[in-house]
Amino acid sequence: MSRDWQSAALLLAIMITVALLATLAPPAMQRTVTEAFVKLVVVIGLYIFVGNSGVFSFGHVGFMAIGGYVSAILTILPAKKQVALDLPPFLETLQLPGLAAMAIAMLVAAIIALLVAAPLMRLRGIALPMATFALLVIVHVVALNWQSVTGGRQALVGLPRFTGLWTAVGGAALALVVATIYQQTRHGLALRCSRESEVAAAATGIDVGRERLIAFVLSAVVVAMGGVLFAHFLGTMTANTFFLDLTFVTLTMLVVGDMRSLLGACAGVALVSVVSELFRSLERGIDMGGHVIEAPPGLQEIALAVILLVILIMRPHGLVGDWQLAWPKKKAKEGS
Repeated sequence: MSRDWQSAALLLAIMITVALLATLAPPAMQRTVTEAFVKLVVVIGLYIFVGNSGVFSFGHVGFMAIGGYVSAILTILPAKKQVALDLPPFLETLQLPGLAAMAIAMLVAAIIALLVAAPLMRLRGIALPMATFALLVIVHVVALNWQSVTGGRQALVGLPRFTGLWTAVGGAALALVVATIYQQTRHGLALRCSRESEVAAAATGIDVGRERLIAFVLSAVVVAMGGVLFAHFLGTMTANTFFLDLTFVTLTMLVVGDMRSLLGACAGVALVSVVSELFRSLERGIDMGGHVIEAPPGLQEIALAVILLVILIMRPHGLVGDWQLAWPKKKAKEGS
């Protein structure tokens, strides 16, 4: 078994163990763990492009929104769609199971990603990350103003809430397998070569734009799956949910662990989720022998920013660095 698959298998075992422990916890903690697994799907999707290419993307949360809205339109009860939206008759009366809606949402995200990435991947330097941010803004503005399809500024309610703990774990496991397979292909290897030196990669015959395009589309599909899971976890869809806050949280998760490895992506999600929940509890208030200790609002965001700064200063490549999970090596027999 290759080192990548050893790491993936051990990560999957850790995920299942965490999920089993979460089933013994109170409902509020189960919900927190479920949300963390959904965000893990998104962060792994980001890793497929950002981690392998070394190019930051601020636009992937837009694909979360696309996946969530498409799935919402396909799964909400027709009676509710007739009241809240103004859809074509065939969409207004259509209601699909969650899995079918997810597959269609991922396909729509793939098509949009392909159309968008074809010109964007020709950009170089800082222009490409800025273009992906423009993509996020475009998706956000369209979602806010396309009243007849997205509900506009009103929350789109009535989504079937099928994302439970094990559904989220299944999505995270699928994302992990897809990312592991991709990074072992020649396309993944070629893209990582361009990450180390774009000029050297191009000199050896690697079409950097094409490799980035492939990774971008695959990444968008996985992120869209995360968007579907997140939408059906919340039970509502609003444009503001899928915008700057979620963009920076998911990017922080990726960078904190180590954006160059799947282990780093998982470690970053775990650390940020734990810190966020800790400070969220402080903001709600903790009863200490009759005295309630409350943190000021916004402390969670400040704490995450400070942690990110400290890690970037002390560990520029993230907490994990080049360390990898692997099975323990067998000791060689004496005299062999």
